[in-house]
Amino acid sequence: MTTAIAVLKSEHRSISAVLHGLQQLAADLGDSSLRPEYGVFHAMIRYIDQYPERLHHPKEDRFLFERLAQRAPQARPLVDALRAEHVTGARLVRELEHALLTLEIGYPGSIGAFRAAVEGYAEFHWAHMRKEEQELLPLAERHLTPEDWSAIDAAFAGNEDPISDLRDDDFRRLFSRIVSLAPAPVGLGEPWRRAAP
Repeated sequence: MTTAIAVLKSEHRSISAVLHGLQQLAADLGDSSLRPEYGVFHAMIRYIDQYPERLHHPKEDRFLFERLAQRAPQARPLVDALRAEHVTGARLVRELEHALLTLEIGYPGSIGAFRAAVEGYAEFHWAHMRKEEQELLPLAERHLTPEDWSAIDAAFAGNEDPISDLRDDDFRRLFSRIVSLAPAPVGLGEPWRRAAP
């Protein structure tokens, strides 16, 4: 397995962990006796926005997808579809942010819309990651040269995207913040308070 594939799969696991946590906390909103802590939702959505949408996806587009499309023209429809999904994912994150703001203003009446936005984004993103891992990566392993992989490995190992000032340490701190804010079983934070009867 190349460095780039290992990094990509590791990043997918981190993104999945945040998505699972977000789903669990959104489901917990169904307990009307709890008072949700919105800070953890903001941190999770910030992670989703700044990690996959601003760092992970641009690396894929620029380095992995482009080289694969050059080496294997038959992969072009898949590459184009994945790039289009990156655009769709960014739009869905904006919808998720909007749903969270609506939740804060309209709690508890807007729980359903927030949960639907969370589920919609999570399902979309998992399908996207599956397509990358099950369809794109096997093609890349077959068609890319050692020189291609060397350049792609360097780009994925560096985690320094030109459109982002965020670095690995920033994401580790943000991920740690999510873990410290989220109540069990999602994280290590304090349980959400019960609403006064």
